[in-house]
Amino acid sequence: MSKLIEPRTLKGFRDFLPATMIPRERLMETARRVYRSFGFAPIDTPALEYTEILLGKGGAETDKQMFRFEDSGGRDVAMRFDLTVPLARFVAQHAGTLGLPFKRYHIATVWRGENTQRGRYREFMQCDFDTIGTRSIAADIETTLVIHELFLAIGFTDFAIHVNNRKVLTGLLERLQLADKSTLVLRALDKLAKIGAAKVNEELASTTGATTEQAAAILEFATLAGTNDEIVAGVAKAVAGSALGEEGVADLRSLLAACAAAGVPDARLKLDVSIARGLDYYTGTIFETFLTHLPSIGSVCSGGRYDNLAGLYTKQELPGIGASLGLDRLLAAMEELAMLPKAATPAEALVTYFDAERLHDYLRLAALVRSDGIGVEVYPEPKKLGQQLKYADGRGFRVALIAGSNELSAGECQVKDLRTGGSETVPLADVPSAIKRVLSAG
Repeated sequence: MSKLIEPRTLKGFRDFLPATMIPRERLMETARRVYRSFGFAPIDTPALEYTEILLGKGGAETDKQMFRFEDSGGRDVAMRFDLTVPLARFVAQHAGTLGLPFKRYHIATVWRGENTQRGRYREFMQCDFDTIGTRSIAADIETTLVIHELFLAIGFTDFAIHVNNRKVLTGLLERLQLADKSTLVLRALDKLAKIGAAKVNEELASTTGATTEQAAAILEFATLAGTNDEIVAGVAKAVAGSALGEEGVADLRSLLAACAAAGVPDARLKLDVSIARGLDYYTGTIFETFLTHLPSIGSVCSGGRYDNLAGLYTKQELPGIGASLGLDRLLAAMEELAMLPKAATPAEALVTYFDAERLHDYLRLAALVRSDGIGVEVYPEPKKLGQQLKYADGRGFRVALIAGSNELSAGECQVKDLRTGGSETVPLADVPSAIKRVLSAG
């Protein structure tokens, strides 16, 4: 007999059991619903791209993290590390038939060979939405509103969308005569929350050659605090004289004013000049979203404007802006915050089966319930009722439907609330309504 292969998964990869996959799918369904409500259309792209499509688009660190290999045809290929770079290739390739501006969402798996940590894996799902073909600040504003609506739809009220603009950062560096070091400065600033000001100061000096005065000015700028209006005033003063910086200030003011007019509370939109977003392709507005009760999990929805990305593939001007929901990180946070229901089934009701001669009746009952939009499962064997109720409890069903020969002959069924233990006997035609009463009780 041959040796059994040990069943195991690679580091940074994982299986999803039903109890995990059910809330994961529900989160994706919520994202799809919100994206569609703003007019974003679905697309998909291949998991594999030619390496030259991906290489150099996310920065040196991302290049090192790519899963890259030679395929059976001898081609140099790599697995996508995000959904934005493939989008740029996609739009450049299909712009003639898509029409502009083009609004898309894309929910799919990406791969990065990075160090694993809480809520971060080497294979993970992104839920992106983007608007391509316009530089209008209205698209930046709408992106903010989509993020806000998305988190409300998921069930959060305590969260904050941190917003900044790469133009103001670039404007500051122009004033400090460090514009040619912008990528290195932005990467250092992106680590500010993780390693602190002193370490960032050291990195600025070692990687950019910034003087003590230049580094101090950058850190003073990045740590501006106060209300959004106070921070905008500080930013305006810091970039005064830089046309690009002043343009960034105007964009921030427009975005903040429009979101306030659209009903976004001040507490949920925070101007944060410390965020830089490590990827090289951002050029304007940038976003990071944090959960008030669990900020340590990191940003759970990030993105920004990337006006030059598609220029790598086409001479046509295709500016864009978008954001990505970090699905797996958000699920890890929701689990920690006890926001995920404990269920291993997507169905709400179980039809118990303990009269072997009445299978057809049970199937008809299930069809009746299902026709009213309620998920229902029929237990497959006529076992003792106690065993079936134990199964129902273990799977997380909310309702058990119980009917023996006497009840079925009388056209009745017992509807049992498995959470409270209460039950009522109703006519078969009223079973769907009785289930809904149980579900609406919470």
